[in-house]
Amino acid sequence: MSLNQTLNEKVVPVVMKFVNLKGVQALKDGMLYTLPLNIIGSMFLLVAAFPLKAFTDFCASTFGPNWNDPLYKVQNGTMSIMALVAVMGMAYVYAKNEGVEPFSSAVLSLSTFLIITNDWVEFTPEGATEAFKVGSVIPRDWMGGKGMITAILVSLVVAWAYSLMIKKDMRIKMPEGVPEGVVNGFSALIPAAVIFIVADIVYAVFKFGFNSSLVEVIYKIVQQPLQMASDSPFGAVIIAFFVPFLWFFGIHGGVTVGGMVGSLLTPNTADNALLQAAGTLDLAHGAHIVTQQFYDNFINLAGSGQTLGLTMAMLFLAKSAQYKQLGRLAITPNLFNINEPILFGTPIVLNPIMGVPFIIVPVVNALLLYFAIATELLPPMGGQLPPWTVPPVLSGLIIGGWKYAVMQFVVIALGGLIYLPFFKKIDAMAYADEIAAKNAHADAGVQA
Repeated sequence: MSLNQTLNEKVVPVVMKFVNLKGVQALKDGMLYTLPLNIIGSMFLLVAAFPLKAFTDFCASTFGPNWNDPLYKVQNGTMSIMALVAVMGMAYVYAKNEGVEPFSSAVLSLSTFLIITNDWVEFTPEGATEAFKVGSVIPRDWMGGKGMITAILVSLVVAWAYSLMIKKDMRIKMPEGVPEGVVNGFSALIPAAVIFIVADIVYAVFKFGFNSSLVEVIYKIVQQPLQMASDSPFGAVIIAFFVPFLWFFGIHGGVTVGGMVGSLLTPNTADNALLQAAGTLDLAHGAHIVTQQFYDNFINLAGSGQTLGLTMAMLFLAKSAQYKQLGRLAITPNLFNINEPILFGTPIVLNPIMGVPFIIVPVVNALLLYFAIATELLPPMGGQLPPWTVPPVLSGLIIGGWKYAVMQFVVIALGGLIYLPFFKKIDAMAYADEIAAKNAHADAGVQA
């Protein structure tokens, strides 16, 4: 049995079974609803905390010392409520995939999330030594990154329960001719009652039994350890490994892994954004190293597998006509972080020779970037999230100025050096095939 046959028959079915789990699909697709909030909110944060003192001094002298308050307001209304959007998005996708009315699922999940969250915050007035509880408020702390894991769990449980009850006909049926919106509203009444009663019991147990909330407990017991794990060299390597690993089998690693680890990297980025806004963005104040930008703009720089160096090698060093042409076709999309022409044209998918550097390059560069930040050669990344299609070097400038632009250039160059010997091997094979085909054609012409 060949290697490709073994992979197709033994490995691919297992990977596909996991990727196609209902919860994984809902997590992967539902998290995408937070994308506009992340990107647009980070652009306002970039201006509010622009990394150029001359610019901020000019704005302060022209518009007053609080010139950036309206900009931070946008950040608070976008990046600080990501858990609310995620809990609705994932529940919506889950119910939609189950074939039931999805918006009711999203609304029930949002309400459940708010029910199990404390409706008070602690406030210490200026000059006071004791904190006071302020009630009848929605604590924004849990609406953003800190509530993300709870949002995932709530959305999946509520969407599952809602879908199950609707399929079991546990709903109020309306006569024909009633508008669809009314039908959907009444259909959700019984599932809503059951779900809210359970949620209220959970809230009461944690409030009176532990003087806490389920959101706080999940954050301390589950989310904090997971964030710490993702923010370690081991976490960086695991993330960098699985993106190209899945692509090797033809599964979109960027979307699959991104949807799953986004629930950890998004809170990391949100924490850094708060530190940046406070002017304390450094490791000593708890800044994270592995953030959403670490994933989007370095692990996936120029596409999964960081293939821009490979594309450049094809463009300038290829001997075979096949790879010269592929380099010409692939260079423009690759500059905008789209590399499917390389993945399927080389091909890299299910190609043992090219699969080796395809997996190694992101891992090596993830470790390089991690230790550059850990040793303070580079500052931690803030809240700026450039769209994933922004070309390399330019995205580095947006993220953290010229140092990150230079780092992206280094990552591309190092990736190209790692790809080069493997590319020379397949290029030589393709060139030999072209020469053989040319000679065979010439021999056929002579015989004729």
